[in-house]
Amino acid sequence: MSPSVEIQHSPAQQRFVIQWLNEQAELLYSLDPISRKINFYRTYVPPSARGQGLARQLVEAGIDWAKKQGYEMQASCSYVQPFLKA
Repeated sequence: MSPSVEIQHSPAQQRFVIQWLNEQAELLYSLDPISRKINFYRTYVPPSARGQGLARQLVEAGIDWAKKQGYEMQASCSYVQPFLKA
């Protein structure tokens, strides 16, 4: 079961972040506002936080936000790719 965490979105830095102890788990993206395309290109979870479902929560938050914005989504991050095919 995943712990309840606060996900922070930093649009200026194009990332979603979860603070985990003194480290950060993150989902990074690049956005082309003209074509309205978003590319999720990296997920990172510190070793001390792996296995807690943090990457999944970040990806779900990112996809949910992108859908609400009407962005066309793609993923060059292999972890994110299956979420877009579901």
